Amino acid sequence: MSSPDGVIRLLVVDDHPVVRDGLSSMFARDPDFEVVGEAADGAEAVRLAETLRPDVVLMDLRMPGMDGVSATRELAGRGTGVRVLVLTTYDTDSHVLPAIEAGATGYLLKDAPRDELLRGVRATARGEAVLAPSAAALLMSRVRSSASGLLSRRELEVLQLVAAGGTNREAAAQLFVTEATIKSHLLNIYGKLGVGDRAAAVTEAFNRGLLVPRTPEQP
Repeated sequence: MSSPDGVIRLLVVDDHPVVRDGLSSMFARDPDFEVVGEAADGAEAVRLAETLRPDVVLMDLRMPGMDGVSATRELAGRGTGVRVLVLTTYDTDSHVLPAIEAGATGYLLKDAPRDELLRGVRATARGEAVLAPSAAALLMSRVRSSASGLLSRRELEVLQLVAAGGTNREAAAQLFVTEATIKSHLLNIYGKLGVGDRAAAVTEAFNRGLLVPRTPEQP
């Protein structure tokens, strides 16, 4: 989403005047952007976003009154269509995850180089996810941790044997259980992963980070 002339309309939100001025000046120097407003807190950001209809809100997180996460959630809940790019100094899971869950399209840190920030706002305006490397690594770790809890230890063992090419009989022999037990585990795995066969289960497990491809050195 952008203006008919292709210019990206930007609302800058930060409780520090110096930061707002610096960001506004930086974007004003680029003909691809128009800074349509500034806000010092989340409540003002929500009000201005509804009035000015920017393409992107550059949102700080820690602000007095309504913080950036609450403002992002409020904008998403109102269906304004405005996209939010968080710009903050914090990259811990207690900041990144709530912001993304609230509806932010992207998450960058204030020490990002100018060109990276300009690219980030352009990408956000197109609806593309933008993440600082540290934020992306944190989210990947959280996804993998969540996925690993999806299957039981025994189900993971069965899936590892299947991924290595083992038959039900071979898997049963290695785990000292019956073939019927292996089949039961596989059915549970299919249901949890939302797939219908062995090959799809293995593929999905790799995609979710439940299984890691073996290198030639690994047994």
